[in-house]
Amino acid sequence: MTCIVGYIEKGKVIIGGDSAGVGDLSIHIRRDPKVFKTGPFIMGFTSSFRMGQLLMSSMFHPPHQKKDQTDYDFMVTTFIEAIKDCFDDGGYSQKYKDDDDKDGTFLVGYKGELYMIESDYQVAMNHDKFMAVGCGEELAEGAMFAMTQCDITYPNTPKGIMTTALEAAAHFSGGVAAPFNFVEMSKKDSIAEASKIKEKLTKKKKKEKKD
Repeated sequence: MTCIVGYIEKGKVIIGGDSAGVGDLSIHIRRDPKVFKTGPFIMGFTSSFRMGQLLMSSMFHPPHQKKDQTDYDFMVTTFIEAIKDCFDDGGYSQKYKDDDDKDGTFLVGYKGELYMIESDYQVAMNHDKFMAVGCGEELAEGAMFAMTQCDITYPNTPKGIMTTALEAAAHFSGGVAAPFNFVEMSKKDSIAEASKIKEKLTKKKKKEKKD
């Protein structure tokens, strides 16, 4: 269940999510958020609250991007390996008959770009400047597409469009519910946070050499 929406606007990524916790025919409004910041990343998850809790916990160690890596190469290799390590350490990784790892789905904002991480760990990027995941995905993407094609004054802002998309998903889907939460991060702030990881690693290596 769930509806997570992501939007790119002028070098900034915004991710919003609903608060529904759904099991069978039961629904609870959760206080723990589905959208959050961690290091240079912002994320929003569907599939499992346990998965999201691990991603926002100390078990996830935001990785360092090497100087010769493109952002895309970093996401499909180093970032995914850090995600897998987090899920393994937290006992969340799931093995299937084909021996493949298959976990949950979530959106990630990094350095001004929006990515979708699917259950088989593929990294997706869309031509559209928005994405959605969860049971309200198609409703939300339809609403965002329609609004971005219209010449209207309100609420044709990123958060306005995303809020309307979440409201559409909540109105037509029994697995989506308000209140809606949002996190955002500019490319500049994401790069600054990534630099902190590099500095921390450099200090650690210097200390290890002294010892």
